Amino acid sequence: MGEMVYVPGGEFQKGSPPWVLEWLERESQPFPGEWFRDEVPQRPETVPPYWMDKYPVTVAEFAEFARDTGYRTSAERAGRGMVYGSRYWEERAGACWRRPAGGDAPGTAGYEDHPVVHISFEDANRYAEWAGKRLPTESEWEFAARGPGFRIWPWGDVWKQDDANTAEYHAGALHTPEQWRRWWEAVCSVSGPMPQTTPVGAFGPAGDSVFGCSDMAGNVYEWNSTVAHLYDEASECDATLRAVMGRYRVIRGGSWMNFRYQVRCCERMYGDPDGWSNFATGFRCARDT
Repeated sequence: MGEMVYVPGGEFQKGSPPWVLEWLERESQPFPGEWFRDEVPQRPETVPPYWMDKYPVTVAEFAEFARDTGYRTSAERAGRGMVYGSRYWEERAGACWRRPAGGDAPGTAGYEDHPVVHISFEDANRYAEWAGKRLPTESEWEFAARGPGFRIWPWGDVWKQDDANTAEYHAGALHTPEQWRRWWEAVCSVSGPMPQTTPVGAFGPAGDSVFGCSDMAGNVYEWNSTVAHLYDEASECDATLRAVMGRYRVIRGGSWMNFRYQVRCCERMYGDPDGWSNFATGFRCARDT
């Protein structure tokens, strides 16, 4: 049920220092500065020792859970799942962890060592309970990804596109949504909207965190247990971010479909815990010492 690594805990400054937002504003990336202001100001956090899954939960591990319990995911019960089609997000009939692209697309044969996707917050929690674990808090996730010192990515502050599964690993450097769209349309023309996940741990040890956790930048988004909140209520963040505070749950790590800027250790995203999932969202578990 997944190899775990020991994280000794400690004190750190959670979030991004001001220079990171200034850097993001200068970069040729497609998002406005307000999109990242939920990462500031930094705040002191102390996390006790804990165990963290070395890898995201895989298709094979989730299949064992489903066989053992008969559990059906939120997407399976709904009969549909969120997939990014050739142009935009769409609900596709039959899309779930067993058939990530839905419809008549291929299933997960040959993907057993890839991270499982189409996982809702409920699905992740049910698996964690079965495995005798739990979802990590946001502070635990960030600390495991970057350690006590600040790092933009788990390995450091210099981007290395061959050390993480992002859209830039597949397509080369991307700077605009149009470039991304051309890449994705090319993928869809060949294999349909099949997630471009990779086997867990494929980018280690170079892409691992200081504690030895793999795939904390890219591959799949990962659910955290923490309720969405601002570090400072006065932050001038994007209105769509403010609208989910206090309701949604934190998601960390970015995924195979993101630019380098969305797979940073401090990047925060959020998901509706009431059954929402998509073909790029998975999870890993934590456990108390």
